[in-house]
Amino acid sequence: MSFADLKRNRRSAIDKLVNEAQKEVGGKSSYSDDDNFWKPTVDKAGNGYAVIRFLPSKTEDELPWVQYWDHGFKGSTGRWYIEKSRTSINEADPLSEYNSYLWNTGHEEDKETARNQKRRLHYVSNIYIVSDPSAPENEGKVFRYQYGKKIFNKISDVMNPEFEDETPINPFDLWDGADFKLKIRNVEGYRNYDKSEFSSPSPLLNGDDEKLETVFNSLLDLSKYTDAKEYKSYDELLRKLNEVIGDDLPANLKIGGSIAPTSQPKVDGPAPTETPNIPTAVIDSDDEEDMAGFFEKLAKED
Repeated sequence: MSFADLKRNRRSAIDKLVNEAQKEVGGKSSYSDDDNFWKPTVDKAGNGYAVIRFLPSKTEDELPWVQYWDHGFKGSTGRWYIEKSRTSINEADPLSEYNSYLWNTGHEEDKETARNQKRRLHYVSNIYIVSDPSAPENEGKVFRYQYGKKIFNKISDVMNPEFEDETPINPFDLWDGADFKLKIRNVEGYRNYDKSEFSSPSPLLNGDDEKLETVFNSLLDLSKYTDAKEYKSYDELLRKLNEVIGDDLPANLKIGGSIAPTSQPKVDGPAPTETPNIPTAVIDSDDEEDMAGFFEKLAKED
């Protein structure tokens, strides 16, 4: 899609985005050290502020966001399991299967283990840094930005407002979108974004098409989160899970396949079905606990 196409078709783009956003919000719901990822800076109290602009997709048939799931927990061996989940690409994942197994044993301690190993949901978009007081060198640049479901809900809310006197906004639009004021607070040890909000609609860079085209041409690739080649294989993840969980892993979880019945399982309980009846709110995390805060906690625990 050319820059001219983007400008010409922008008014119809919001309908597609609203439909896709409603799927994300209505459905069940790795932190990167890549230099092209923007990480908001916080002070010693855990507070921070920046103004960013969500950017459109590079092609007309792509969404301006991608989503993926990952897991992060410490096993009984003392080792960490921090891996992207293959459920992100709609394929079987050994840890999701193991969590299903634990949930179906009927034992409360197994359910608690499954909760501690739950998936975390992430979104990634291209953003333009309007203002970054703690790192002004980032201003005027395009980065990838990873965020959680609460920020995504704010995006969805402005595209599909609740009340009739509110006008829908496509926050990814260069001309009719809106800046996003990111307000970070420390709430019980985690970063909280509840007070973040969109400004009134306004063109980015005062609508200067020459500058906007430069921004458009600077958009970064997001395909690594939807490309199966970027994910570890089922067998690789299962080996890692064995290393982290050790003897806690049931004997009937075998390389290359789901948990299957065996005469001597290490964990009591039935084998899960392919689509176990598990409350997604329990097994999946929709908290705004971003991975920066998550890894800060890991460092303190070690």
